[in-house]
Amino acid sequence: MCDASDYAVGAVLCQKRGRNYHVIHYASHTLDEAQVNYATTEKELLAVVFAMDKFRSYLIGSKVIVHTDHAALRYLFQKKDAKPRLIRWVLLLQEFDLEIRDKKGTENVVADHLSRLEGRRSDELPHLSRLEGRRSDELPIDERLEGRRSDELPIDDTFRGETLFILTKLGKDYVSWFADIVNYLVSGYIPKDFSYNKRKRFLHDVRDYFWDEPLLFKRCVDGIDCFEDSTIGFVLAESICYIKEFVRTCDNYQRTGAIGRRHEMPQKGILEVEIFDVWGMDFMGPFPSSFGNEYILVAVDYVSKWIEAVATPRNDAKTVLKFVKKNIFSRFGMPRAFITDNGTHFCNKLLEKVLQKYGIHHRLSTPYHSQTCGKVELANREIKSILEKVVGPTRKDWSLKLDDALWALRTAFKTPIGVSPFMPLAR
Repeated sequence: MCDASDYAVGAVLCQKRGRNYHVIHYASHTLDEAQVNYATTEKELLAVVFAMDKFRSYLIGSKVIVHTDHAALRYLFQKKDAKPRLIRWVLLLQEFDLEIRDKKGTENVVADHLSRLEGRRSDELPHLSRLEGRRSDELPIDERLEGRRSDELPIDDTFRGETLFILTKLGKDYVSWFADIVNYLVSGYIPKDFSYNKRKRFLHDVRDYFWDEPLLFKRCVDGIDCFEDSTIGFVLAESICYIKEFVRTCDNYQRTGAIGRRHEMPQKGILEVEIFDVWGMDFMGPFPSSFGNEYILVAVDYVSKWIEAVATPRNDAKTVLKFVKKNIFSRFGMPRAFITDNGTHFCNKLLEKVLQKYGIHHRLSTPYHSQTCGKVELANREIKSILEKVVGPTRKDWSLKLDDALWALRTAFKTPIGVSPFMPLAR
């Protein structure tokens, strides 16, 4: 619950259990000279920004409901033509799952009271006069703990780490890192101030570069020529210098220690497949008998997300073989691989003989790693969810509703492919 007055902002952090609110923390802050001159909307939003920053450790990653008596804040997030300061604050609040609700001032009495507490401004504190222009998180720890309260420091309404990648342009005497290389390639000039070892090293490294005016190229280890742009080189060189300095002075990073090979993720090659090349199959059931059918055999194409499914009375090898020949081979051609679990209806000599005849690889998922068949498991869940909504009270008509469920899934928009599964098939 947040509120703002002409000279202060207040906030209350609560957790709702049942119908009652249980208070966790109170906070208030006196505005400085610049913030006192803000408009009413700016002050009310500043109260929200102050509360989010003050209680950030409690709120991050959770659903946050803000009660305020300024209803205009609800529409500020969709407003395009706003002040730059308000837009910056709105962007700052994007990391929270935020919902703003209107609450009358007579019902928001605690936050209203906190926003009217008179306190000492930062410009009235003599021991803060020498710290003007510095944020509270930039102060040395011994100065921050020098008997000062957090409400005596200016409200921090800036982005965290926003100065991390700032580049400073050096003086006129600055020479780009590639200047000596270009001079040597064009005219054979070597700086006279080079020592013997530096000259030897320079002649060794310059062999990998060649100049094609106005561009500089480097021949890499794999034989590929890489383009070296002057602007990019300047930015990268300055960024590396700044990052090294930041890492060297960062206490948290220095305590982390070095990253070894055991921290690296294993690198595996990406398998490139075409549409209808890889299919995942699985059985669902048993379900209540519907016209003699108790199982659903599902197959999903891993590229187009196209789903094929039939209702079957049994889950055996003959059913799988009949489904593969009729619904996959005759309609989509011979695939490259099938991905299934280790059930006996998939792992049998009858099916393996057919797959071997047509050169189709059969890949199995391990019992403790069912994510290998993640696509078909997801399709199973979606089919089951649709059937639960459309079947009758007796649940014996699910086989009649299966075609409608498949039509809904085939025509639904899929974000990974950008279209519905029906579109690749139609083309």
